Amino acid sequence: MSLRLLAAALVCAGLSSCAPAAYLAQAARGQAELLSAARPLEAVLQNPALPQDTRRKLTLAAQARAFATSLGLPDSPAFRTYADLGRPFLVWNVFSAPAFGTQLQTSCFPIAGCVGYRGYFRQTDALAYAEQRRALGEDVYVGGVKAYSTLGHLPDPLTSAMLSYPDSVLIRTVLHELAHASLYAPGDTAFNESYAVTVENEGMRRYLAQFGTPELREEDAQLEARAAAFETLVLEAQRDLAQLYASGLPDTERLSRKAERLTRLGESLSALNADWRGYSPLKTDWNNASLGAIAAYAELVPDFEALLARQGGDLNAFMRAARACGGLGQQARRTCLKGP
Repeated sequence: MSLRLLAAALVCAGLSSCAPAAYLAQAARGQAELLSAARPLEAVLQNPALPQDTRRKLTLAAQARAFATSLGLPDSPAFRTYADLGRPFLVWNVFSAPAFGTQLQTSCFPIAGCVGYRGYFRQTDALAYAEQRRALGEDVYVGGVKAYSTLGHLPDPLTSAMLSYPDSVLIRTVLHELAHASLYAPGDTAFNESYAVTVENEGMRRYLAQFGTPELREEDAQLEARAAAFETLVLEAQRDLAQLYASGLPDTERLSRKAERLTRLGESLSALNADWRGYSPLKTDWNNASLGAIAAYAELVPDFEALLARQGGDLNAFMRAARACGGLGQQARRTCLKGP
């Protein structure tokens, strides 16, 4: 979210469709502090006291950023600076959903539209808001975020939190966040995130073809296989629960069956985690909110991949076609993605 957007949102904070002024004020303050902490990447890399692994990771991220422009992504001001956060996450996002619903509750802003989360720069603020939503009887999930995009409006820095990623995930994160500046449909989180994931996947395939070492290819293939298995289990559970919630059964019966299905999901994911020797892309108590948070990134990826295939794998043609779909209404976008 840009500072201009935050300022506009503060003006309309008294309207029911706008987020409270206190929330917007913390977002503006946190964004300003982040930009103030950022230093030009060239100057950071020239520091002889910079730890060697930090230098290597920053150099890798810079290479990924340069590669992104060769894919046709905008040459935005993002990732030209570095900020040492002194904390494990950049922001903490709060997702909430009804007790008997799989759709995330939304917060709405001018320009950006409605998004299925609220982000907080302080974990204590995120946890406090999460408790407010729980008190309303909603399912809640709080997740730490290591990077986000201001859609090219601001010079988003690389962060120390991002450097904790494995190399392949760091590269993918840079590609993913830069993709957001090329297409953003206000109020449609699933469309925006699934588009960025598709650009990320295709961009990573091309990056590996040009720069990949055997070790990097193996790491990426392993992590992607794990993520695919993980997403399959989560999306299956979400579909099962959507059918349950629409069944018309009494609330007590739906609550019981919901708990049983979530328990089975947890057991399945624990089995995967054992196979992966402790690796897990997400560890949480599963509920409608955590399921929805995952689905937002995966729901429309097959449709975007089909659109890319219809363009013969031409990424620039794909991005033009995706932007054409993005200019339509939300339901029309889904139809557009599926093609003739």
